[in-house]
Amino acid sequence: MATTDTATPATPCLAATCHRSLRDNEQTNGHTICIPCVHLMARWLQSELPRQLIVLEGSRHRETTGASSGGRTAYRTAPLPGRDDVLNLLGPASWSDAVRDPYGQAHADQHGPVPIAGVLIPWARTIADQRRWNPPATLTPMSLATWLGRPRALDYASRQSWAGDFRDELAELMRTVRAVTRLRPQRRPVTQPCPRCEDLALVETDHQLYVDCTSCESMFTRDELALAARITVAALDTGATR
Repeated sequence: MATTDTATPATPCLAATCHRSLRDNEQTNGHTICIPCVHLMARWLQSELPRQLIVLEGSRHRETTGASSGGRTAYRTAPLPGRDDVLNLLGPASWSDAVRDPYGQAHADQHGPVPIAGVLIPWARTIADQRRWNPPATLTPMSLATWLGRPRALDYASRQSWAGDFRDELAELMRTVRAVTRLRPQRRPVTQPCPRCEDLALVETDHQLYVDCTSCESMFTRDELALAARITVAALDTGATR
């Protein structure tokens, strides 16, 4: 009697903003989101967000226009105390009563963008409570990003049922921050064929660990691309000496 093999359906990464499926090693290790998502979250928290915060801090005050005379500036209107969008993002949030909880429930009294601290505190509080770790020393956005960006915090989060929500909220936060600062990661072509499909379609993006192939959607670290280049050169040298 003939038997029909049934392929095991791929388990999708729980992040709604990710289209990948979990690999066997990721499922074996208990991940609920894919490793590329974990690395991307690390880049946001460890690298890009701290740089964006520097720009936000320098953008607190509104730009003013007016004629200058005798060392004084004559304003058409009285200068406002600060940019509302920046002040909202840099605003404080409470550890015990954050603006948003890990399950997306926002408080009714929040207007405008949720403060960066308001997005990060619930996740730091959830991890600290579940793991019984000491919380961040301060509740500033920089301190929270540093605490959440630690490898052990992200490693724990990546195995939880709420990991996809965490990744999606961080992605939305970064979009909001970039819309205010106008600073977005730059994408650049890589002048090397894709090791998998051999198309010249590799692209690297600021703050990201992986280089993407826009043809076959494979992802490679820079070390993997360097190894692939050495193998290609060695193969060409071997062919030339024959």
